[in-house]
Amino acid sequence: MDDIAVKCEKIHKSFGEGALRFEVLHGVNLEVKRGELLMLVGPSGSGKTTLISIIAGILGYDAGECTIFGHNLNTLSDAEKTIFRGKNLGYVFQAFNLIPMLSNAENVSIPLLLNGVERHEALRQAKERLEQFGLGDKTTTYPKELSGGQQQRVAIARAVIHNPDLIVCDEPTSALDHENGTLVLKHLREIVTKENRALIVVTHDSRIFEFADRIVHMEDGVITETKENHNH
Repeated sequence: MDDIAVKCEKIHKSFGEGALRFEVLHGVNLEVKRGELLMLVGPSGSGKTTLISIIAGILGYDAGECTIFGHNLNTLSDAEKTIFRGKNLGYVFQAFNLIPMLSNAENVSIPLLLNGVERHEALRQAKERLEQFGLGDKTTTYPKELSGGQQQRVAIARAVIHNPDLIVCDEPTSALDHENGTLVLKHLREIVTKENRALIVVTHDSRIFEFADRIVHMEDGVITETKENHNH
């Protein structure tokens, strides 16, 4: 099993054309290992969300190479990317992207259903995962009945339900108070350590830095600093 989960080499990404062309990433290099929780920090507009969208196979890139467990997603068709993401990646968006007409447990079960798990078993696992995130009493209710922080936890439970080898989170604690933010990060930290997963977290929340193995600072489309963290 390859120890390297993510390897980005000299990644360039631009948006727009001609005079309106704007380069967001300027030759970014990043490596993330299995069993590592990496936090990506920096001011808004520094390229963090663009970088993790490339890593998650949501965005393509213009130059360089990005491999996920040895697979270059830029060379896969859209259908192949979708299958690869469905099996290997969990993604938590800034907007929770929950489906309003599905119950919370049904929302969480979606990745399992897409991977062929039978509905009854998928819902059982979803309820179990919601309990781990302190939402055991919310399994049959709907997203609109939850607070923003509770919806965030449902989205995180959905991202990890199918045991992906790589989890990518964009501001996972932005809607959470300190207690719930700590609860979520403790659980994610446990998944990374015990199950040898890789986790990338984009965050502005300095309260959760203690959970990181490494903190990578981005500014103006480049990585400016990397700090090892031995305190968690």
